[in-house]
Amino acid sequence: MTLAAVTVRLRAAGCVFAEDEAALLLEAAGNDSALEAMVRRREAGEPLEVIVGWVQFRGMRVAVEAGVFVPRRRTELLVREAVALAEAGTVVVELCAGVAAVAAALAAEVPGAEVYAAEIDPVAVRVARRNLALARVFAGDLYDALPPVLRGRIGILIANAPYVPSDEIALMPPEAREHEPRVALDGGPDGLDVQRRITAGAREWLAPGGYLLIETSQRQAPATAEAMRAGGLDPRIVHDELDATAVIGRLPDGSAP
Repeated sequence: MTLAAVTVRLRAAGCVFAEDEAALLLEAAGNDSALEAMVRRREAGEPLEVIVGWVQFRGMRVAVEAGVFVPRRRTELLVREAVALAEAGTVVVELCAGVAAVAAALAAEVPGAEVYAAEIDPVAVRVARRNLALARVFAGDLYDALPPVLRGRIGILIANAPYVPSDEIALMPPEAREHEPRVALDGGPDGLDVQRRITAGAREWLAPGGYLLIETSQRQAPATAEAMRAGGLDPRIVHDELDATAVIGRLPDGSAP
């Protein structure tokens, strides 16, 4: 099957970037039979990244597979902000890590940083251990997953926690609501349930002067910042040209749990 033929089929299926997607499928397929199967999956609405087995993130190919949350480009804002704060020896922990795209990027971009990831979903944990050293990925619910030795030592705590309000999940694109786990999307009635749990526990795990970075929406950012303030952190809100938003909270020097 040619690039043009695949492009026509994907365009008919409603793929906006049909030619680019066709090129990726041709690259990933080992033979015509495999290509036909991949095209049919895409025509049926399966995410392209899941079909080819990876997603481009901060210039890296990060492994993904069916049943996981696919990292979004807007989450690169968290990485850029963390890189500006981290240095060799900094302990970095990604909570709600999914496939650990953020942790993997930080491990690559901050030489000497001690980078870990924690995730509750067993499928995502398995894939995360392909993207980050197996011993650096912990399975469990938020802070319960972390070894006690990290308590009070974390310089950068980072999370793309689920922040879609429960009632708005039905409005998400089919690729997300039909193919990604609800636990990675549903943030509760106002979208902030998991964020509040993270901010409430951060002070116990951060080193003095450490930072908590959370992705959120522009609409929710003031409430996220207020949750950080209630947790003893000094927050600020950042945006970028992709309309990505994050709140960064700093634990004052000399603070103790």
